[in-house]
Amino acid sequence: MRALNRRYGILFPLYQLLAAFALVMASQAALAAPRQQLVLAYGDSLTVGYQLRPGEGFAPQLEAALKAKGRNVRVVNAGVSGDTTAQGRARMGWVLAGLKAKPDLVVLELGANDMLRGQPPATAKANLAAMIGEFQKRGSRVLLAGMLAEPNLGPAYTKEFNAIYPSLAKTNKLPFYPFFMDGVATVKGMQLADGRHPTPRGVKVIVRRMLPLVERELDKLPK
Repeated sequence: MRALNRRYGILFPLYQLLAAFALVMASQAALAAPRQQLVLAYGDSLTVGYQLRPGEGFAPQLEAALKAKGRNVRVVNAGVSGDTTAQGRARMGWVLAGLKAKPDLVVLELGANDMLRGQPPATAKANLAAMIGEFQKRGSRVLLAGMLAEPNLGPAYTKEFNAIYPSLAKTNKLPFYPFFMDGVATVKGMQLADGRHPTPRGVKVIVRRMLPLVERELDKLPK
């Protein structure tokens, strides 16, 4: 028993040293691992995945595309069907509180429902500006996704509405994707029967076209 105790007494410092070494190595590995980046898809039915199955909407397809590029990222779907800019602005507080983490990047896509209801473009612009300001105040980058008015609303309305997004992007120095439905609107097979919402194939087109801009913004974030 004394011999065993003496042996254990000799080896114990070695065990301590090995344990400390293992802890240091684990800590270094954790520090070297890339931090998971959080992207918030904040919009309406175009981002929520209206009438699509799980995994087919904008947020899951964007997350899958980013992960396929080797990125450690989570994309949260914060779209609500039918939301106007006023409704999007009103729910910002509880959405952000529910996340329990600051989004690194917000893809802001709202305004289509304002346009479809013929609401004043100036109101939509003011609401979008307020949301941009709030996201930026909280330390999130904002990627603005634009929308175009339907031509049946008349040339005056169309001109004023279409000018909202480039103006906001320029004023706030935002990365800007001019038309969320680019490559999908009016393209056969890319929209649901309602002629307004993207099919899974349509979402794939949107994600593919927007992906380089999203990646560029994620690369600007602190590592």
